[in-house]
Order: sequence, then C-alpha cells, then structure tokens
Amino acid sequence: MILTGPEISAAADDGRIRIHPFSPDQVNPNSYNIRLGSTLLTYTAPVIDAHELNPTLAVTIGSEGHVLLPGELYLGHTVEEVGSDTFVPLLFGRSSVGRLGLFVEITAPIGDLGFHGQWTLMLSPVRPLRVYSGMKIGQIMFFVSAGAVALYRGKYQDSIGPQPSQHWRDQLKAGAS
Repeated sequence: MILTGPEISAAADDGRIRIHPFSPDQVNPNSYNIRLGSTLLTYTAPVIDAHELNPTLAVTIGSEGHVLLPGELYLGHTVEEVGSDTFVPLLFGRSSVGRLGLFVEITAPIGDLGFHGQWTLMLSPVRPLRVYSGMKIGQIMFFVSAGAVALYRGKYQDSIGPQPSQHWRDQLKAGAS
C-alpha cells in the first residue's frame, strides 16, 4: 500500500516519516519531491574497481549550474534528509527530468526501514544537461511494510552529501571470515 500525499504530510508531522527540511508544496498526490543538493562526485580512476576504495573528485554546483556529460556517472545528493522507521521509501526520478534524458537512481531506488540521511543520487545523462542545485530532481514514495522490522544500521546511515560506493568494505569483511 502506497501513502497518499495527505498521509505523507501527516506522517511527516507526527514523526513517522522524517523529511528535513519539509515543504508542503513538494507533496504530490502519492509522493514527495526531492531536490538536488549542491555537491557532485565523479570517480577519477580510468577503471572503477569494486574491491577498492576509488578516488573521487567533488564539484560544487554554482549558481550557473553544472553540465553533466554522457558516459559519466555523477553521484549527487538530496537537499532533504529523508527516512522512516515505519514506511519503506522508494526514490525515482521525476518524469519531467527523465524527459530531459537524465537517469536518476539507476539501480538502487529502495531505501531501508530505519535509514535516515541525505540520499545519494546516481545520475547519468544521455545528452549534455545543465543541472542546478535545488532543482526538483526526484520523488520519494512511501510504502507500508508487513512483518517484523529490523531497522537499517548500515554504513550509509546519517549520510550528508554524496557517498561513493563502499562495496569494497563488504569484500574486506567477506575476506576476513
């Protein structure tokens, strides 16, 4: 079951959903619009290695925006810190942004119960595209969960700003066991 806009507002008001900052004009009929934060990361190595910590370059999006180029993966972040211990969040790109040729959250739209923080966005354009900090880039929907709940306690908890992959940490743990 998906929450309606009025229920998202009620849950944000009573604390079942945390959206900070919360703005009533970002509530849709069954989702909440999220905005692009001011920092982008790109990987700088010619080959990204899933078993290694990969170097990144941070760019601040200025008032003139920043042009995203095809063939590059950009890690952005939401302005809003979003999470819930009650509802399962799913983040998708807005259709208006998709119509500009920008893929948002390419493979990881589902959030864990108990995650709280800014969401890292995986951005990939099909053509050069200028983006701006603060632009509405995606929407989060909230779903009712069923069954026992084990809250998220993972490596991305309380994230602020874009977070590069920490897949390499999983490999260290697997090698240690």
